[in-house]
Amino acid sequence: MGVINKREKMTQESKNKKHVSISINRRRWLKFKGLKRGYYSFIALLTLYGISFLLPVLINSKALVVQYEGEYFFPAILELMPGMASYYPGQQFGQDVPGEANYRNLQKEWESGTDNWVIMPVYPYNPYEDITTEGNKMYEAPSRKHWLGTDNTGRDVFARLFYAFNISISFALILTFVNYVLGISIGGAMGFFGGKVDLFAQRIIEIWSSLPMLFVIIIMSSIIRPSFFLLIFIYTMVNWIFLTYYMRAEFYREKAKDYVSAAISMGQRNRTIIFKHILPNSLVPVITYFPFSVVGGISMLVGLDYLGFGLPPPTPSWGQMLDVGLQNVSKWWMVFSPVTAQFLTLLAIVFIGEGVREAFDPKVYSRLR
Repeated sequence: MGVINKREKMTQESKNKKHVSISINRRRWLKFKGLKRGYYSFIALLTLYGISFLLPVLINSKALVVQYEGEYFFPAILELMPGMASYYPGQQFGQDVPGEANYRNLQKEWESGTDNWVIMPVYPYNPYEDITTEGNKMYEAPSRKHWLGTDNTGRDVFARLFYAFNISISFALILTFVNYVLGISIGGAMGFFGGKVDLFAQRIIEIWSSLPMLFVIIIMSSIIRPSFFLLIFIYTMVNWIFLTYYMRAEFYREKAKDYVSAAISMGQRNRTIIFKHILPNSLVPVITYFPFSVVGGISMLVGLDYLGFGLPPPTPSWGQMLDVGLQNVSKWWMVFSPVTAQFLTLLAIVFIGEGVREAFDPKVYSRLR
């Protein structure tokens, strides 16, 4: 009897396991993980982007900790704290230099024969120090000192490469988010209300989309000093348009389904129908297109910086670095470094996009497998 009861219990447990349902989002996540190149690209890119916010304590010419005559100083942390002095003068540590202390020299001077010491970041160069800094030279080839050499003003290429990575990804993410908010809102309203709202909005979009965006940016950049958020604002003026057509079509398609008619017959308000019923079922094409929108944002910033109408110097930029490299092709590291960084970043994002697209594909098999 005991053996029979045990078998019945095991049979019942196996039946219960078969009936356990997995949520659709869980299935999509598992399917995304199944495409290894997309999943590993996502993990790698997310890790690098997270680390890029720690660059001031990883790649910087300012010391992490300075112990001088029994007192402790934290120069690298100081610049991150608003309302405080931006740097420590060299005289504070007994160094006869104008302006800020040279912490690399202090580290060499205090290596022996003194109780004072300095802890520098992993890579002790920042992306802004040029030939005015002692020891920096123009177009210095890659070496143990400067891993990817220096540019035409003596700035370290390796440091600028990583700082530019953070700026490029942040720019593309913010630009895509703003475009999505505008595109989903306007496109959803066009598809849901239809009629005169749809007709009037389409005429405005057709006129607005005819705006020559590149010329507008060039004109504005020549009048106003461009900044990070100003460029986002300029690009957003027309970039949201493509998304309105996706959302308009999705809202028209979903609005015609029975569950929306049932919600209307129950007397639910338009806001409830839009945000609770139609919008969640209309986001699949929008989500799958998100990684490719990020690729477009990065490419736009690099192209604009290459033309000289992007972020103002000396902001680290892949486009500016590529422009310097192509002006002097013999300095191969100036071309190789930004091109490789941009290629690997965009390739990883495309792999992520493929994975997301397959995760939301209802078909079991895909040509990507």
